[in-house]
Amino acid sequence: MTRRLWVLNFVLLLAVGAATWRLREDWIAARLRERALLHQTVKPLLPPPVLFTKPAEPVAAISYADIVQKMLFSKDRNPTVVIPVAPPPAPKPMPPLPLLYGVMNLVDGTTVIMSEKTGAKHRGIRLGEKVGEFTLVAVTRDDITLDWEGKEITKRLEEIIDRGGPASGPAPSGPSDASRPTSAAAPNPVQPQPPPPPKGEAAPGSDIGNGKRACNAGDTSPAGTESGGYRKKLYPTPFGDACQWEQEK
Repeated sequence: MTRRLWVLNFVLLLAVGAATWRLREDWIAARLRERALLHQTVKPLLPPPVLFTKPAEPVAAISYADIVQKMLFSKDRNPTVVIPVAPPPAPKPMPPLPLLYGVMNLVDGTTVIMSEKTGAKHRGIRLGEKVGEFTLVAVTRDDITLDWEGKEITKRLEEIIDRGGPASGPAPSGPSDASRPTSAAAPNPVQPQPPPPPKGEAAPGSDIGNGKRACNAGDTSPAGTESGGYRKKLYPTPFGDACQWEQEK
């Protein structure tokens, strides 16, 4: 028993000695590393390069425009100025067209006998001249073109001819239906014949311009008749012979 204890003590003594030697070796190595580290010359690192950035721009009021337009708490903050526009005026109504009495194709051009309205004095109109608010632009054998405030109106000649005349009088009164005989039909009353038109004076009438005068109503004198320094001439037109007096030269 005692022998075994001696052997165990000897083994433990060897183990302690080995551990002590190992600790001493580690301590010496650590001291050497510490000494080498402390005496080592460290090379200083270069400082990082300085980067010069673009300077900040000054604050401008225009940069806040997007914020103003999208303001949630004030919808009326908008740079768009709405200017009220007045409605355009109503178009001016076109007056009645002038009335046509005849067309004369003369050597020195075409003359149209027209009046501004019913009952007004008619006169000769040349191309480019005005009759009322209308200007004569063109005239052909069938059509006539007038200009009113830049708008051209083309009509056929028969559409604007003055066809007005004296209104027919009331029918003559006769016996009532109650007093008429029932056995036979009432005879048709004889219509009186209209009196012949009065014979006009063989003399120049109203002035139609360019040294010409119109013929008086009922003037049946032949062409070539002279009166007051004028000579009567007849010109064929689509509506019959056009009559006028021309000043003798």
